[in-house]
Amino acid sequence: MLPPVDEHAVIASATAVEVWDALGETLEQSFGRPRSTRYARLVGVADRTASGPRPLAAGSVFPGFRVAHAARGRELVLVGRHHFSTYALVFRLEEATPGRTRLRAETRARFPGPGGALYRLLVISSGAHALLTGRLLAAVRRRAEQVR
Repeated sequence: MLPPVDEHAVIASATAVEVWDALGETLEQSFGRPRSTRYARLVGVADRTASGPRPLAAGSVFPGFRVAHAARGRELVLVGRHHFSTYALVFRLEEATPGRTRLRAETRARFPGPGGALYRLLVISSGAHALLTGRLLAAVRRRAEQVR
């Protein structure tokens, strides 16, 4: 198992299935952008193009990530690797109160060698990763709440 990096959470006024659907749509949109594809190519990610089953299920791929596990409305595990890191992003959904869902995003990663240490400094220690993860979760929450 990879070492933990951080965890972020939001609560959406939506059911777990609504949040799950919003999560899949938001991930596809966010990581399918040309900017994400260019970044994926720059750092040498293993998975650079979208493929596999849709909606997201084990074996689905989008730039930077492969779905390792998908339990609709409960958990989505994304894994990936590039020149500077091997990583996992685990999304967990749980009922906060009736009709409200807590969505947690847990990042785990290993940053080998000097290049990995520098990458960690630039992406994690700088706060960029936390900012982007927070924005992603907020986008999922907004999309899930629009369904209602």
